[in-house]
Formats: sequence, structure tokens, C-alpha cells
Amino acid sequence: MVPVSNLDPHPDEVDLVDEPVAPDRGAPGPLAGRRVALGQGTEVRRYLPTRRRATVGAWCFMDAYGPDDVSGGPGMRVGPHPHTGLQTATWLQAGAVVHHDSLGNVGTIEPGQLNLMTAGSGVAHAEVSGTPHPRWLSGVQLWVALPAGARRVPPAVAHHPDLGRADLGPVTATVLVGELGGARSPAAVYSALVGAELAVGSGRAGVPLDPGFEHAALVLSGQVRLGDRPAGAGDAWYLGRGERRLVVEGDPSGVVLLLGGEPFTDPLVMWWNFVGGSDEEVRAAREDWEAGRRFGEVAGPGAGERMTAPPLPPGRLVVRR
Repeated sequence: MVPVSNLDPHPDEVDLVDEPVAPDRGAPGPLAGRRVALGQGTEVRRYLPTRRRATVGAWCFMDAYGPDDVSGGPGMRVGPHPHTGLQTATWLQAGAVVHHDSLGNVGTIEPGQLNLMTAGSGVAHAEVSGTPHPRWLSGVQLWVALPAGARRVPPAVAHHPDLGRADLGPVTATVLVGELGGARSPAAVYSALVGAELAVGSGRAGVPLDPGFEHAALVLSGQVRLGDRPAGAGDAWYLGRGERRLVVEGDPSGVVLLLGGEPFTDPLVMWWNFVGGSDEEVRAAREDWEAGRRFGEVAGPGAGERMTAPPLPPGRLVVRR
């Protein structure tokens, strides 16, 4: 099983505690992906959130997984679970995932296709591998924190098989969210954001950046250089704010995920699969899920067993600003 949601039975709220702002918090630097064991034999690399950086723009969660050989088992098995106050973006490099949700949608996600689910006031979904399924499974799971004015919008799901692409010299950019190099994604978001997969190719290219955004980059495969920084698969870097161009070069197998956006300034509480603006919002969401309220039911064969929310930590969940 490879998860595309936060299945940690003991969510680490410490990652988002209030702390004095260090002078170098906005300075460029590596994002150390910590390995998180989820369930039996499942491991992801989590780059956001961290103690020092909760968000890059409104991007508030970034897990990478695989490539994993799932030929000897059932593949992905993530049963029905809830979300609030966020958008989930599922992006695969290999394999296929079947999405079920409480709005009645069922669909298969494949590499090169973006599945964007707006949780808003509350939605439940499940993600499973079909039968049969491809041997390899690899991808990233991204969350976007909804701004305060949009946290309770009605839930919705959009599947985008055709995305904008920009040729930037030897680099081909597939635009998941926002706009890059004159290409625009059809995905609807609630903050000024960009998300793009950069196929590096051979040679050197300048990728245009919005200087009003902060950006981060994660190498998904190959060996590349991000500006003057050598990086390999699994390496991530916070690029800071104010940059107008990212120079990228590498081998033909190099693929980089670029994320960015206007700095997120609304109050933010993240715990398990909930995003809210206060301790009370998150506690109410958990209570509603456990009581069978608000989120609806994920029906249909193959969706799996409904998840139970883990117990809340003692004390109040701390707001990150």
C-alpha cells in the first residue's frame, strides 16, 4: 500500500507549533524530506510541513512516494477518510489510482493527469489500485490550504487529463496549477499559485518565476542543477522569494516539480487530514467524522474500510501564522 493522504495514526502537531521567527526563515535552503512510516511496510518522504516551514505559498503538504513494485500485492489501499479546508492534488509518475468520493465520483488517475479535489466544508474519499494494476507506483501528494474566505466552499472534484505545456528551450513544463511560460492550467484554485512538472531534457534553460511568489523545487528523477545547486532524485530546495528565473540543467531523465505562490498569511491549523483556521474548527471536523455527520459516505465496491480518526493530542492545537 502506498498512501496519497496522511495515514499517520499519530499526526505530529509539533511540526506546526508557534515559534519565534528566525532571521533566515525566508532564506533559500534545502527542504529535508523526512521519512515517515505509514502502516506496515509503507514509507513516504515528507517535505512539507516542517517545523521551520509550514507552507510554500498555499502549498501546505508535499509527500513523495515510490517507485514501488506493487506487482506482488493489492497496490494502493487507502480507505474512505475525510478532508476539510484544503485541496488535494494527486500527480503520478507511474501507475494508476482509482479515486472514489462521497460526491459519487469514481475515476482512474494516470500519469500526466491531475486530480484536484476541493474539500472545502468537508468531503470523504478513497484511493485504491484497480484489479489488475500496473507493476510500478510512484507519485506525489500535494495539499493546498484554502484561504479563510474559501475554507467552507462546497466540495468538488475535477479531473484534468489535458494540461497546458510550455516549451522553455530544452525544458518542457507541464502546468498543473496556475501559469508558467505562457501556458495555463485549467485547474481552479483559490490562491495565487503555480505548480509545474519540468522535464529537463539535455541542455540549460531559464524557467521564468513570478518574483512576488516564493518557490520550492523537488527533483523527482535524474540528476540536475537548480541554479548553482547540484541535486538528485529526492532532493528538494526552498528557493525563497523575489527570484525571476530558475536556471535548470541536467541529464535527459531529469524531472523537477516546481511549486510556488504568494506567501500564505491566514491563520492555519493542520492535523491529520484536516486544515482549519482554529483549534475549534479542527476538533469539530473530527467529531463530525466520527459521528458520521457532514462528510457523506464513499459507496461502491472496492473503496475499502472507513478510517477512524486518531485521538487528538492533549491541549489546544496551535495556530500557525
